[in-house]
Amino acid sequence: MRRRSKAGGKPVKTRRRKAVKLKPRDALRAASRRSSAGSQDAEVARLTRELKEALQQQTATSEVLKVISGSPGDLEPVFAAMLENAVRICDAKFGNIFRWDGGVFHLIATHNTPPAFAEVRRRLPLRTAPENLIGRMVTTKMVVHVADLAAEQAYIDQRSPQYVAAVELGGVRTFLAVPMLKENELVGAFILYREEVRPFTDKQIALVTSFAAQAVIAIENARLLNELRQRTTDLTEALEQQRATSDLLQVISGSPGNLEPVFQAMLENAVTICGANFGNMFLYENDAFRTVALYNAPEAYAKARMGRSFHPPPESGLSRLAATKEVIQTADVRAAEGYTNRDPFFVAAVELAGIRTLIAAPLMQEGHLIGAIVIYRQEVRPFSEKQIEVVKNFASQVVIAIENSRLLNELRDRTSELERSYALVQQQARQLEAQAQELEQRVADQVGEIERMGRLRRFLPPQVADLIVASGTEKQLESHRQEITALFCDLRGFTGFSESSDPEDVMALLRDYHAAIGEIITKYSGTLERYAGDGVMVVFNDPVPVDKPALQAVLMALEMRDVIGALTEKWRRLGHDIGFGIGIAHGFATLGTIGFEGRFDYAAIGTVSNVASRLCDEAKPGQILISPRVFMAVEDAVSVEPVGEFTLKGIRRPLAAYNVLATNREN
Repeated sequence: MRRRSKAGGKPVKTRRRKAVKLKPRDALRAASRRSSAGSQDAEVARLTRELKEALQQQTATSEVLKVISGSPGDLEPVFAAMLENAVRICDAKFGNIFRWDGGVFHLIATHNTPPAFAEVRRRLPLRTAPENLIGRMVTTKMVVHVADLAAEQAYIDQRSPQYVAAVELGGVRTFLAVPMLKENELVGAFILYREEVRPFTDKQIALVTSFAAQAVIAIENARLLNELRQRTTDLTEALEQQRATSDLLQVISGSPGNLEPVFQAMLENAVTICGANFGNMFLYENDAFRTVALYNAPEAYAKARMGRSFHPPPESGLSRLAATKEVIQTADVRAAEGYTNRDPFFVAAVELAGIRTLIAAPLMQEGHLIGAIVIYRQEVRPFSEKQIEVVKNFASQVVIAIENSRLLNELRDRTSELERSYALVQQQARQLEAQAQELEQRVADQVGEIERMGRLRRFLPPQVADLIVASGTEKQLESHRQEITALFCDLRGFTGFSESSDPEDVMALLRDYHAAIGEIITKYSGTLERYAGDGVMVVFNDPVPVDKPALQAVLMALEMRDVIGALTEKWRRLGHDIGFGIGIAHGFATLGTIGFEGRFDYAAIGTVSNVASRLCDEAKPGQILISPRVFMAVEDAVSVEPVGEFTLKGIRRPLAAYNVLATNREN
């Protein structure tokens, strides 16, 4: 090939390039680069796979939390979501959740479980024994993982029914059981199964452990919610009963001598509050019952009963009431002997009125039967003890109304003859009205007190709220000076943990932490001054006086250290390096409420609070640092070690501190 020169344009010869020949060292470098590229591809694939698994786990956790928040108090969809996600992500065949009652495991949730195996587990709860897998989990409270259940001696040689059912009905080969623990107490088990011999990985076991912990949280949330609902129901029922009583007394006071509206109001309230369909009231005269009032009764039955006197058959509820003078409940009138024998009284009750369940309460005056209140349901559903008490209470009020009416009518008959008797009648009428107004005021006061108690318990520490409710005044909330012992505690490493962990893990850790120390604070009569994240401050000797407050604070700190120590060990196994430190100081502080209308806190202001907080900052994991004043108050009761002097922020002079080791009794 030729090219022209730049100057004269004449062609010049071009040099032919030689082929590059790699030296041995360069060849090795090229091979190394190719190998490094292959390793990078493998690493990328591994990281991609781990990222996918992490996203799957996060998605599953999010789904479970959504189900928990969307199904308050209902555990069935929560367990279903947990099992479905655990089985899918861990590539298992099926899964079960069991509840532990202290003796056996009861099956409460399944996913994809073979019907025959599920039926056996429902019919025959899992019983524990030291030699079986479930017994091992109960004893150790640790994960039990078996690669091949069919290779176990309990299946091959002993033919244990539990193993035989699992292998032959469920097709189980690989078995994973994770204990469900609440404060280290067993509440159930989360179990996954595979129908081939393929052990679960450590990540899969960790995921199932996480689901087991979420199941425990869901169970506890459901329990608390159901308790709250029950308390709300009880309060609502009490308010309804008080309102009904007030209404009835208003009718009594507004209808002197006229019993018909009283009877109607009483029956309406009794039927409504007790969830009945209709009700009757009878007077007992000359060994016979006479219907004097009906509420919401079927028309045909009302025509057959109203205003007529009758003698009920011996086996009827009214006859038994007349004989025993006690409340009588019949669960199912259709199943009674009288209806089977086609007694007209029972036939009319069942076929004209559709009566199935009834309750009859006697009207007693000075030991004598004067009538009865009967309410009915048109379905088989017995009345509760609370509802029976409601009807008995209404019966007592009706007796009073009847007696008052009798007296008032007698006085009216004598009005034309005796002016003084007429004045007495007026006086009694005014007294009745005053009593009704007084009762209304009591009801209003009680409702106000209940609302006030609810507000105080929501926004103030329990001791403060109880003290205020008991005294009837809020004087204790005013600013005052008091000698107290202050305890401050928090978690070491919590900030780093919260920055690097998922919010769900942080909230779960805080729930465990607050639940553990909250119970101990109540036990030692401490007043929870405040808590913010992992930081908690507790005050002793105000507003409730405490004998030896410094010693109480130190003893509480020792128990906190033991309990939180167990939790930190659990957290450490989960990969969280978290410690726990406590600072305690004694001195005078100014205490009282701070905040704004609708939200108040009870606070302690003073050097003693600062010293306790600073000592807590200086405490190493597991240390309980106390000030010299606290040491002087408890030196005969506990053993300590001096840790030197600290220059604390906000404190002018260095402060000697002591680390509490144990009580002298423990030594």
